Amino acid sequence: MSFLLGFSQAFFIYVMSTYLKLASGLENVGFFYFFSYFFVFIIFLNLHKIIKKIGEADIFHLALTVKIISVCFLSVSNPSFWGAFWVIVYMISSNVEWVSMDIILESYSSDHMSGRIRGKYLTIMNAGILLGPFLSTFILDKYDFNGLFLVLLFLNVAISAIAITGIKKIGEKQKKSKYRFGKNISVFSVAQKFLTRKNVRKVYYISFMLEFFYALTIIFVPLHLYNIGLTLKEIGFIFTIMLIPFVLVQYPIGFWADKKLGEKEMLIAGIFIMAFSGLGIFFFSSQEVFLWVIILFLGRLGAAMVEILRDSYFYKRIDSCDVDMINFFRTSKSLAYIVSSGIAGFTLMIFPLKSVFILLGIVSFSALWSAFRLKDNKCEKELVAGEKVAGLSYDRY
Repeated sequence: MSFLLGFSQAFFIYVMSTYLKLASGLENVGFFYFFSYFFVFIIFLNLHKIIKKIGEADIFHLALTVKIISVCFLSVSNPSFWGAFWVIVYMISSNVEWVSMDIILESYSSDHMSGRIRGKYLTIMNAGILLGPFLSTFILDKYDFNGLFLVLLFLNVAISAIAITGIKKIGEKQKKSKYRFGKNISVFSVAQKFLTRKNVRKVYYISFMLEFFYALTIIFVPLHLYNIGLTLKEIGFIFTIMLIPFVLVQYPIGFWADKKLGEKEMLIAGIFIMAFSGLGIFFFSSQEVFLWVIILFLGRLGAAMVEILRDSYFYKRIDSCDVDMINFFRTSKSLAYIVSSGIAGFTLMIFPLKSVFILLGIVSFSALWSAFRLKDNKCEKELVAGEKVAGLSYDRY
């Protein structure tokens, strides 16, 4: 399922801004992302209450059903403001779907293996994402958006067919989960609980920076490359190569974080790489495909490192019963899209499109403040050393 979810996500997400531009006639499509992720943010703040009542499995099925309905409408309609509405519905339901999967995965994860478990999950998902941009731009070039949406519909129906059996079984187990029988928690209480934990608060900002990076690159890099004269086939090729680090490095990085290093040092390195790559986009307007492959590959290498280490660090700090914490943590994506699309929208009223990449570099560098001040998680090597000194068993330690 994670493979197909990754594939279906990448199949549309890298041409979504092109569709919205065509549907609305506007160069500045950030408004649509701002509106979508504002609703996602509100939903995530209250999602723990809904999950408590009906469970994450049912939330997953509901979100997937809404996605299928939205793609059905998109597949039979031409680009228009009505089509843009269904794209917004698709974005909202897709985000709810991903968080539901996140909670399901956490309920089957043990803390000391979070890096490896998350690394495997993200590697499988990103193997699907790797195929998406090239195939979507190829189909778009040959069959236009109607053909693209028909393939997207098939993918989501396939996911639904798997989910009907697999996720149902998981849902039956989760009905006995202890968080279901706790008292109702207000949004303010969740935020207070979250923000009082300083290391969780710091990794939240790192997560915000990562999602900010994704938001600006997903929305504006395709438009920037198209504006400087690259073809859809060239853009699809560049995006396919740039996503390779997500398949190659996330499991090894998660493994090293668990076994040898912890997360902190590698997080800092990943943020540096992302920041320099973001600034690089601003300084180049060449039509040389190989140059863009290098710039965007390096950016996604840093992002792949930060993504797995962010998840590994956070999930070692909480338990599967902390559904409210998980939901609040995932608001970093919707908040990042709201802030990035809002600021970019105002920026583009005055400056050219490429100016948003200076903003990208500044925000990326700002996350170093949080990364340097994180208290690192102990890796297994350090835990074993502590066991020998303190005379404690591994589990007890």
